[in-house]
Amino acid sequence: MLTVHRLAGAIALGMALAPAPGPAAPLPPAEVIHWWTSGGESAAVRVMADAYRAAGGTWQDSPVAGSEQARAVAINRIVGRKAPAAAQFNTSRQFRDMIDAAMLENVDALAAREHWDQTLPEPIRDVIRQDGHYYAVPVDFHSPGWIWYSKAAFRKAGIAREPANMDELFAALDKLKAAGLIALAHGGQSWQENIVFMTVLANVGGKDLYLKVLRERDPRAIQSDAFLQVLLAFKRLSTYVDRGAPGRNWNDASALLISGRAGVQIMGDWVKAEFGAARLSPGKDYGCLPGFGARAPYLIQGDAFVFPRRGNADMARAQQLLGQVMVAPATQLAFNRLKGSLPVRPDVDVSTLDACAQLGWAALKDRSRHVGIGEVYLTPDQNGALADALTAYWNREQPVAQVQKAIAAALRY
Repeated sequence: MLTVHRLAGAIALGMALAPAPGPAAPLPPAEVIHWWTSGGESAAVRVMADAYRAAGGTWQDSPVAGSEQARAVAINRIVGRKAPAAAQFNTSRQFRDMIDAAMLENVDALAAREHWDQTLPEPIRDVIRQDGHYYAVPVDFHSPGWIWYSKAAFRKAGIAREPANMDELFAALDKLKAAGLIALAHGGQSWQENIVFMTVLANVGGKDLYLKVLRERDPRAIQSDAFLQVLLAFKRLSTYVDRGAPGRNWNDASALLISGRAGVQIMGDWVKAEFGAARLSPGKDYGCLPGFGARAPYLIQGDAFVFPRRGNADMARAQQLLGQVMVAPATQLAFNRLKGSLPVRPDVDVSTLDACAQLGWAALKDRSRHVGIGEVYLTPDQNGALADALTAYWNREQPVAQVQKAIAAALRY
């Protein structure tokens, strides 16, 4: 893949995202690259596309299966001077190089109107803002650290109540396994194992240890006994997955809960889109835990769109309209209801959202619980090295002290 910095000088600087002067010409088609291809995700993105068309734009849909693949396509298109109007990224450091290379329009006007300095959670704000300028439009808040469970599977295994801590979760997994069910539905992909790790770190280690390991990359915290206990709990979870887990997609793991074949899944709140598409109801068909207890750290990430510089005033107007539509109250509510995520606006009425979303909204309102995902604090290289160390530990027998050293080395630079 072509690197951003090699071609930075070849990218012509465009106009900032601001209203173009003079009479308005027809808007050009706006190609949007995204990775929302599962059933629930496709329904959600149609809301956004329809809203853009209703506002007078032409949405040109370019879905690419898989987030890593979609980002690679977008970056290659941008550095190759065939950029789309907008491209999806996570709210992380994934597009930092493109900001440094002046390849993205800023969205400062929209940010000022929506008061993002005051309203966005710090982990989101700090990765889309650089040197005082905003370079991405957040469209949702997700939390990857949810624990989902099938009510039917719990009944079959004789589990009377949802687990309130990690020990009770292990007890429930033991009962599910004894009942002949897949205890933990999992997709054996490194990013999914990273999610399981972050969830365990937050719930076993607490906020202080979480930030010392991932934000501060403190070698003493990584070598501590408290972190050793986190790693042991993480490894123990690997004993509850089935043989079909390696390479499984996250939505296929969710399908195991939907069918009642599996009991628990640790995954982000985007799985609700799959549950909704299967006409399952929270509280009746499945349960959800954003963490153990009202003070558990709440992991925040999300999706955002960047707008490549095109050097074209009409395209800049199309990009401006895209950004406005994406954060409009009606779009936000309808999109996030289907997506399983939470709106980025604090002023929308969330009373119509489901019971799990209400739990997430309550956690989101408590800023003392906020922590970013690893990608908020780590460079892509550090995050990749950490994922490699965790996946090796998940899949192979390794002394835990050796894993601590591997993680310390991964986060050193």
